Amino acid sequence: MSALSGGVRWLYAFTDEDSLARFVRARGEGDREWPYLVMLGGRLVDAVVPQSDRPMGVAVNVADGDGAMLFPPVSGIVPDPFAVDLGQDTHSDRGVRV
Repeated sequence: MSALSGGVRWLYAFTDEDSLARFVRARGEGDREWPYLVMLGGRLVDAVVPQSDRPMGVAVNVADGDGAMLFPPVSGIVPDPFAVDLGQDTHSDRGVRV
């Protein structure tokens, strides 16, 4: 799952099943089963972020007011070719300006 905001695709990630459950209940969608994958955050950033059609950051535990975290698509977080703060235009061939 992801959301688009300000030209950045935010990939939703959760640290445990309870955090995912709070998220789907907050969306009013807790009445169905939600399949999910378990992976390390580093793998998520290194393997999934480069597959996006635009700059991608990671939003962790977004339904948890005290525990929510945002990891924007900047150097040190995402692979350098996909970091918007390095002035690279790696997404121009896909119609996205950064």
